[in-house]
Amino acid sequence: MGRPRTPLLDRERITTTALRLVDEQGDFSVPQIARALGAQTASVYHHVDGRDGIVELLRERVCDAIDDGAFAHGPWDAAMAAWARSYRAAFAAHPRAIPLLTTSPVRAPKVLLQYEKAVVRLLDAGFPLPDVMPLIIALENLVLGSALDMAAPEMMWELADDTATPRLADALAAVTGGRTDAAFELALAGYLEHCRRLLAASA
Repeated sequence: MGRPRTPLLDRERITTTALRLVDEQGDFSVPQIARALGAQTASVYHHVDGRDGIVELLRERVCDAIDDGAFAHGPWDAAMAAWARSYRAAFAAHPRAIPLLTTSPVRAPKVLLQYEKAVVRLLDAGFPLPDVMPLIIALENLVLGSALDMAAPEMMWELADDTATPRLADALAAVTGGRTDAAFELALAGYLEHCRRLLAASA
């Protein structure tokens, strides 16, 4: 038998399969990837640097959807807001990947370059160097928490007895559609205002 015209294994197919498994079950194993692609487990390792390498391929794939173009122009706060919204949308599309990707070090060069752009933009805006990474990490906490919230049911509170928590019942009844987006924009606005104050204080 001749070789198949389309190879059973390459990094793109491995990444796509791993991401599908993560979307379905929250994790993956190399044998699962091999079975899904009709290959031997050992063959997968010929294309990737172990499980950690696949995790980094997943990180690159998810982060490919993040638009960092705003770092190249415009005010720093508008750039950070645009990055945050795009970052949130990318991870909201794969919420089950968040625990996997946030518990392993970032090594993917393309992803590290996004952080480099964020650091440079904040430094150019005048933020002191010691403040830069805490600001980026704080924004990530906001973004990833909201991305998880987007995967949650629209209403997370189920009241069996409204009389036991009447003010909570009133507050929930007052919530209109799009509560997740509204909460994210509220938190983002507060974050940016705090950043502006820090910048002014360091001037």
